Parts: sequence; C-alpha cells; structure tokens
Amino acid sequence: MKLNHCANRITKGNIQLVQKLFVEELKFRLLRGLPEEIWLRQGNANVDIQFCESDANASSDNDKQNSHIAFTSDKPEEELEKLSAWFKNRGFETTIGSWSDKEFYLDVPEVFLDFSIEVMYPDIADYDM
Repeated sequence: MKLNHCANRITKGNIQLVQKLFVEELKFRLLRGLPEEIWLRQGNANVDIQFCESDANASSDNDKQNSHIAFTSDKPEEELEKLSAWFKNRGFETTIGSWSDKEFYLDVPEVFLDFSIEVMYPDIADYDM
C-alpha cells in the first residue's frame, strides 16, 4: 500500500474558504473539487489533503490540537499570526497556542472541526535516517 491522502472535516459552508486559504496563502493546488469536498496538494508533495464539509459540531475537548496538519517554517509564530489575521479579517475567531518553544498551532473552531494547523521549526522534522 502507498499513502495517498489524509482527510479532515470542516464546518458546513466553508469549503470555498478553506480552498482559498490553502491555494492562495499556503500555495497548494486544487486537484479535485466537489460541492462539499476538495483534494489539495502542495508543491511536489506525494501526500494530498482532502477536506470534507460536515454537519458535526467542532470538538470541544482540549485534545483537538493533537489532530493537526503540520508545516515547518523558520518563523512559525509569524506564519500563524498571518493565518490568524487572514481568518480574523473574514470574521472568524482564532486561537494560537504552543506545545513547546518550537511547536505552535492555530485553531479556528468555527471552521476546523477535528484538527488545527501546526507550524514548527524545521529541526523538529529533521529525522536522522
């Protein structure tokens, strides 16, 4: 078997918002789009992200951030502040937090049902293989 994609749930009516965020801000390209589902890929990555709209309520437990889409950056806090501002300019409340001095996350509870966006310093993902 070969890994193809991971899927995450978003709130009903926000598929275009999430597509715009990932295409315009995070430089993904749309692979396939349906009215309530999209598949996206960033650069030459070989694993895709699927987003599906859902009628479910956002997770209210404190563990929601442990399910995340992770990125690396030399300036993770700055990157999350930009994404947070992007959402706030569209009327959504955001939360930025961290697990350590190298791992940070953004949650947008009105949009992200079961995940957050994490940005971490690249050295955390520098696996000695």
